[in-house]
Amino acid sequence: MDFKNLLFIIMSAVFVNNYVLQRFLGICPFLGVSKKLDQASGMSIAVIFVMMLATAVTWPIQRFLLDPNDMGYLQTVVFILVIAALVQLVEIILKKYIPALYKSLGIYLPLITTNCAVLGVTVLNITGPFVGQDTPYTFLQSMANSLGSGLSFFLAMILFAGIRTRTESCEAPESFKGLPITLISASILAAAFNGFAGVVETLFG
Repeated sequence: MDFKNLLFIIMSAVFVNNYVLQRFLGICPFLGVSKKLDQASGMSIAVIFVMMLATAVTWPIQRFLLDPNDMGYLQTVVFILVIAALVQLVEIILKKYIPALYKSLGIYLPLITTNCAVLGVTVLNITGPFVGQDTPYTFLQSMANSLGSGLSFFLAMILFAGIRTRTESCEAPESFKGLPITLISASILAAAFNGFAGVVETLFG
């Protein structure tokens, strides 16, 4: 597998096809755990870990178990069960070794199980990651896409945590305080990422 191709997949996932800002997946933790930088970074690292492990487990299951036995209809159920088991593993590790982060994440940590960004990455690796592209990724391409998607989640969370810190410390009109200014900030950040369209293709073209 060409290293340049894998790097292209990672960069595209981070900037061009950001799962949070461009595909609007994983919005729940994006809005719920982005108030503080430490919580945002902790959640992002956990998502990267779960996303890559989930891909490493679900890709072989799909290719060597579900597809050969015509059980593709079980994909969603099986993938969610795998993700749930991995989240439990992350919870055990954090509770034992980083209890402060475990407590600060609270309910949002088990919600990784239903994080549509994690499920979306594992499914799109199988069905084809882009609109109009029906060719599924190979295992190495899937792992690269999972890493890039996890980093895209990390980048979106860190940037948005910084933005929310600034907006909460400034005087906003009464009608914009709270959720309205949060959603407006998120939309502006998402619009800013449109500027990367075509840049990655030019660099690796």
